[in-house]
Amino acid sequence: MKGLILALAFALVGVSVIFFFLTEPVFHMGKTYLYSYETIILHELTDRSLAMAGVRLTSKVEISRVSHSDHLLQIRSPKLEEHNGFWPTDPFIPSSKLSETIAACLSQTFKFEYTEGRVGSIFAPEDCPILCTNLVRGVLNMLQMTIKKSQNVYELQEAGIEGICHTRYIIQDDSKNNRATISKSKDLTNCQDKAVKNLGMAYIRPCPTCPLKARSIKGTVTFTYKVKYDDSGVSLTSAISDQVYQISPFNEPNGAAAMEARQELSLVGTKRPPISAPTFQLQKQGSLRYHFSGELLQMLTAKFLQLVQLFRVATLNQIESLWLQFVNKPPYRPWFLSAICAAGATDTFRFLKEKIHDEKLNIWEAAVTLPLAFHFVTTNKQTLEIASTFLTCPQIQKVLMHRIIVYLGYGSMVNKYCAHALLCPNELLQPLHDLATEATSRGDVKDMSLALKAIGNAGEPASIKRILKFLPTFSSAAASLPNRIHVDAVLALRKIARKDLAKVREIILQVFMDSTLAPNVRMVACVVLFETKPALPTVTALASSLLTEPSLQVASFAYSHMKSLAAGRIPQLYKLSAACNIAIKILGPRLDKLSYRYSKVVQITQYQAGAIWRVYLMNSPSTMFPSDIITKVRGYYADTATDIIEVSITLRQPLMRKQNIPFAEYDTYKTLKELGKSLLGWKELPPEDPRVSAYIKVLGQEIAFVDIDKDAIQQMMMVLSRLLTFFPAIPNNFPSRGISGQWTLPVLVGEMRHIVPTVAGLPLELGLCGVMVAQAAADVDVKVSPPVSDNFRASQLWETKTDTHADIRPKAYFHTIAMMGINTQYFQSGFEFHAEFSANSTMKFDARINMKEKNLKIETLPCHQEIELAAVRSEVYAISRNMEEVDSEKKSHIFPKGEIPNISDQLLRSTEGSSKPGSWKVRKYQQGSKEAHQSSTGRFYTRRFCKKFESLGCSTCLSLKSHNSASLRNTYLHKLYGEFEAKIILKPVHADADIDKIQLEVQAGSKAALKIIEVSRSGSKEEGETSPYEDIQAKLKQILDIENVFTAANKTRRRTKRINREYGTADTGLWAEPSTAHFSSSSSSSAASSADGREPGNHHRKDEIRQSGKQRGSKSSSGSSSGSSASSRACSSSSSSQEDHSGDRHCSGDSEYSNQQYHTSFTCTEISLRKKSQHGLTCIGHASGFTIIILMPCLCLWSLFHLFSLKPKFLGDSKPPTLAAVLRAIHRNKQPTGLQLVLYTDTQPKRWRIQMFGSSITGPSRWKLCADASVINYRKVAGSLKWGKDCQDYQVATQIATGKFAAYPAMQMKLEWLKVPSIIRTTARWFYSFLPGAAYLLGFSQRQQLGPSHQATLVMALTSPRTCDVVFKLPELTIYDTAINLPLPVPSHPATPTSTLPSSDWKVFSQATLSFIESLKGHCTVFQNKITTFNGVEFMYSMPANCYHVLVQDCSPELKFLVMVKRESADLTAINVRLASHVIDMYVSNGLIQLKINGISFCFFVADASMLISSEKKGLTLKAPDYGIDKLYYDGHRLEIQAAFWMAGKTCGICGKYDAEIEREYQTPSGYLAKDAVSFGHSWIISEDPCAGACKLQRQLVKSENPVSFEKTATKCFSVEPVLRCVKGCSPIETVPVSVGFHCVPADSALSLDGQPRLDQKSEDVVSSVSAHTACSCRRQACPA
Repeated sequence: MKGLILALAFALVGVSVIFFFLTEPVFHMGKTYLYSYETIILHELTDRSLAMAGVRLTSKVEISRVSHSDHLLQIRSPKLEEHNGFWPTDPFIPSSKLSETIAACLSQTFKFEYTEGRVGSIFAPEDCPILCTNLVRGVLNMLQMTIKKSQNVYELQEAGIEGICHTRYIIQDDSKNNRATISKSKDLTNCQDKAVKNLGMAYIRPCPTCPLKARSIKGTVTFTYKVKYDDSGVSLTSAISDQVYQISPFNEPNGAAAMEARQELSLVGTKRPPISAPTFQLQKQGSLRYHFSGELLQMLTAKFLQLVQLFRVATLNQIESLWLQFVNKPPYRPWFLSAICAAGATDTFRFLKEKIHDEKLNIWEAAVTLPLAFHFVTTNKQTLEIASTFLTCPQIQKVLMHRIIVYLGYGSMVNKYCAHALLCPNELLQPLHDLATEATSRGDVKDMSLALKAIGNAGEPASIKRILKFLPTFSSAAASLPNRIHVDAVLALRKIARKDLAKVREIILQVFMDSTLAPNVRMVACVVLFETKPALPTVTALASSLLTEPSLQVASFAYSHMKSLAAGRIPQLYKLSAACNIAIKILGPRLDKLSYRYSKVVQITQYQAGAIWRVYLMNSPSTMFPSDIITKVRGYYADTATDIIEVSITLRQPLMRKQNIPFAEYDTYKTLKELGKSLLGWKELPPEDPRVSAYIKVLGQEIAFVDIDKDAIQQMMMVLSRLLTFFPAIPNNFPSRGISGQWTLPVLVGEMRHIVPTVAGLPLELGLCGVMVAQAAADVDVKVSPPVSDNFRASQLWETKTDTHADIRPKAYFHTIAMMGINTQYFQSGFEFHAEFSANSTMKFDARINMKEKNLKIETLPCHQEIELAAVRSEVYAISRNMEEVDSEKKSHIFPKGEIPNISDQLLRSTEGSSKPGSWKVRKYQQGSKEAHQSSTGRFYTRRFCKKFESLGCSTCLSLKSHNSASLRNTYLHKLYGEFEAKIILKPVHADADIDKIQLEVQAGSKAALKIIEVSRSGSKEEGETSPYEDIQAKLKQILDIENVFTAANKTRRRTKRINREYGTADTGLWAEPSTAHFSSSSSSSAASSADGREPGNHHRKDEIRQSGKQRGSKSSSGSSSGSSASSRACSSSSSSQEDHSGDRHCSGDSEYSNQQYHTSFTCTEISLRKKSQHGLTCIGHASGFTIIILMPCLCLWSLFHLFSLKPKFLGDSKPPTLAAVLRAIHRNKQPTGLQLVLYTDTQPKRWRIQMFGSSITGPSRWKLCADASVINYRKVAGSLKWGKDCQDYQVATQIATGKFAAYPAMQMKLEWLKVPSIIRTTARWFYSFLPGAAYLLGFSQRQQLGPSHQATLVMALTSPRTCDVVFKLPELTIYDTAINLPLPVPSHPATPTSTLPSSDWKVFSQATLSFIESLKGHCTVFQNKITTFNGVEFMYSMPANCYHVLVQDCSPELKFLVMVKRESADLTAINVRLASHVIDMYVSNGLIQLKINGISFCFFVADASMLISSEKKGLTLKAPDYGIDKLYYDGHRLEIQAAFWMAGKTCGICGKYDAEIEREYQTPSGYLAKDAVSFGHSWIISEDPCAGACKLQRQLVKSENPVSFEKTATKCFSVEPVLRCVKGCSPIETVPVSVGFHCVPADSALSLDGQPRLDQKSEDVVSSVSAHTACSCRRQACPA
């Protein structure tokens, strides 16, 4: 019994112990608990060797319990210390003044509620700053804990200073010592109600799915509590918290900056006297959740940004007094207004309203300030009331531009105000709804558009009913509105979808499925639909509907949009991308091959950079090119997304045609009006007013739009005509006034702040702001002599002299500041990133233009001081600032200065030994032999490039300097951490004599040679001297030292020929500096290497070859090399003998297949142009023999060496110079120095050539520049550039040629270089390093393969009008791809025999352009029974004899032309053309083509203002381009019509509508879609009087002969479209079956065929085949006598 009692006692003791352990810490009444408190916050990169910034706060904390839940807290002796430098060498520095400021508020008594480990309400003195209350929250946050009595490991959502976040607890009990350790951790990225504040991010929306891939901001905090328990309860002995925030601006795992915060609260002891109750009243300050301060924050250091901050706290009276001080000071006025706009406060907004109302701002100032003010203003009830008064302000209403800006801005303000509200007050939307209602009642289209755009900016679901009234799908009255209103209504729903997604998606889906709407309206609906991110069922249903979509424009656009979305890798669109992947598999067979004649969506995604760029290209049936283009850039950053910018351009304007032809006055117009009555259901197209419109959206808000319609264009023309009327008065007054002014525009580009609390109670801020300043000053004076007369004509300008004095000084400056750190109104600590861009230019010159003498002279002053033309600078600092010690700002560079290595400054001598006027001097800073130095302190790089122009007294330098931490981790963030500077400097250089001015003179025409001679005589001009041309030619040749140039060229030619015979190998080192011998070898012979080869058409092997190309390397073949050398000698002799001919070469060779690759060796031999080689490959151009391997069948590649080695011909021997230019410096006591340039041209039809020579104007300098470009033949254009001593130091040549690549037409571009300066080689190496990666990203295959070391070749072969193959061969790399889709079809005629090519016509390049334009035009052909429409649809149709068909006619309201055709016999046709007032008949009689115009026979050449008729081949051609017929050809058997491309979508007839809608080709005159080609053809027959005409056919509705019953009910069916029948009294002798739709009614229905011309408005119930009559016999036809 005693044992049982003892066991029970021990159990009770155990239960008691557990009970005490499982309770939260308590503070006993009557005691004061003394704690020491310390918190440290540090900002750092992941590497602690870099500079850091932080603060430390130490204090004593006293806590007393005064009631069951109420506790008192006092913080004593707070001490704030700042750290700025390198940890741990640099200590924390106390800030006594700041400590005193904080102590003044923290030393007061605070009260808080504390029950069961949870902190309740907090009470503070009334005048206590929010910062001090938050610091108290940081202390109390350490007391917050939730203990579960039955679990030691558990998770829950716990409230804290950062909000309600996911928390995990672990409890460890040490029962032996009556102690326990409680650990808890919080995931700060997983919070239900997170304490966060965003400023300047009203238009930036959260991206919930973006963190699925990467988070830009990650945060966590851990707490460790040590408690001690006894019989009296649990007491807290210590608490430690550690918080870490990682910020990765570029979504890089290793590229993150960090903020670390640590708190320590340790129990020191207790004392008896409790804290005395405060004598003053304490105010409730909320709970433990952090409160954000609304006070002025100390963040910005730029003066303009500080001004903006001050305006935010200024009162209206203070702003008004400042305005009165600066209103009349032009330099300060734009700064003042811009700062007022950027402040965005209520008083600043009211101030702007008053000034605009009082007309204190001019029109342009108001136009600039209004959008900025509406964009930056803080939305609240007061600012919205002010904004509503803007809408009714008379000064706003009378300026259309201001009215548009205000309405759009008001809509944006409503959007910001109601962004987080479920319901937006109706009174805010009422002004916009009223505008829409009034515009509808007045029929004002412009106000309708404005109202819809403003409603779209507001984006509230309450506006949906208003929007639906503008959509024909939901309102029949909207059908009469223009299409642009329908588009605006659809776009107005975009932003509403963010609040009512399901409703908007339902509406948009119905709009998209409505086939009666215009294609552009439905395509815009498609854009909005996919922005709602529909689910898989909706996407697949949409894909199913597109399988039967009648409009290919709409189908192509939707399919292209799905395809771009399927290829995207944006986390936010993962589900939509997966759904679109399924949809494109359904639609691919039908829509994948559609050309760029149809609408497309282009998307470029770069999620790592955080951006998507989309371009929506919307074609209309009446345009060949996109008529609507919408492009937008969407950005993703820090788990947010926003539409950065969106621009739309719409063009509805007929181009390239005369607009003033009176078509309605011609007989053709009246004839077509009458003809329309005989074609059942035909009506002309609605008029399409010319219109140009555009809008721009920034951050998803439309800020401006312009809509220029026909009326606006007429008003603009009237204004221009008035200006031209008063033009004579302008020149007379202009010289006396000139132009003088100054313009300044400072703009706060953006200001964004993301603020979260730290556990210490201080705010961690991520801030970004940018400021831009654009400034321009101009002083221009122009004088014209002789003065312009009153009857001024434009031709008089060619007889005038114009003197212009100009002083123009444009400047631009952009400053971006990014900040991460603690930012309060008292102090600031963290990292600050500054990036600056500046551009400064001064253009001060005098110009004289003598139009009669063809002379231009410009004079300017030389460089007198160093000028920084452009500069980019960025730097990161660790900063510490506080308000109490403004002058003691601390800034630390990221890297410790003491460890930066000594960088030797070594000037490398130029490898070029020429005596040219200016030489590149490269200054490299390096340690040892390296240009860049890496160490523990980062990567240091600096370089300077200078170009010195001694003759002009100036030099230009590019300076680069970089010191970053990329050596620690190669991330974008580490590359930004440090310093960077790049600048372009213009500075003077020391010269022997002072320069007065710099002069540029250009002389064209016959006096160009005299100008060079005049300059050579140092400006002394001999009056009255007249020299024969030979003397001038000889002097000019002597001045330019042409003899030395050509003598050196001939020596080089002989030397390279000898080397070409003796030297057989080449150095293939990339960008190596060659000798002449090496180049000639590499150009004429190279080692053959093995490579993959295939026919370009075998595209199915593309992936296999790409894969194998990565696995196999290239191997050289000595056998091929020797063979090449031999062939080189054989070819060189023939090449030299044929250097003046343009015949092509052919390739012959053998190919053998081994080891899964082709090894093909080609040698050039002399073969005539028509002769085919063994493989049928044409070698285009001359060649001296070579061996080459490429990855595709050989386009015979030749060396350009003959461009260097051929003996050049100096055009100056036979031609005078065309143009001379002299750039010189005028010295005080010295002859002028500078450069002169002479241009020669030879424009012979077969041998067009241009030569240019440049040299110094003084001294015996042999530095020269020579350029030569010529057309070798109709296939080839070549050019060369040489410079240096006698133009021999450096040489570059290029050649462009056309020919054959395998069996395909191709173009080749080749570049060769003998020797180039080091700067070009360095740039080429840098470019070469990026090329493989760029090729991989673009999907090109590549192969490491040695080629000629100083040659680059690009070959493009046209394998089809829509695809091409590309081979890009570099010295060590070959890049290639096949079947590359072209955006537009390229006309090619591969079957054209070579002999038929125009061997003497070199205009092949211009002809290619013309051929491309011709391919865009519509072509319709009728040959026997085969018809090809404008859209390329071919069908067979046998025309009933003697009946005219409408082949093609203009169906626009202009009714310009009509072409009819009829079959007169089995293979002969006749045509009738109505054009202007002409009736033109072409037919065959007695085997000859006859031409009649208005019933009068004509010969085969007729020309007047409207048309041209001439003979061509075996027939006649008619051309009337102003009327839409570019060409009509007729020879009795064949008829071809070519329509102008501006007639697209405006034609009708058997040739079709020319709208690319090939699946709607069989449209009858009523618009009904015929079931087959025969029904389609019959519908366009023109009915005649059966007694007077030869056509005895007419269209009639027919009744179905086959009985049809529905649900056992007898019915009768009638055709919905008429069928061809013989007229009354005639019987059919020929019939043809046609498919017709029938409408069925009950058998007892009263519906009959009497008086029913058509039933196409009835439903089509069945489709059946009936017989149509095509020939008739009329023996019993009753006709009046």
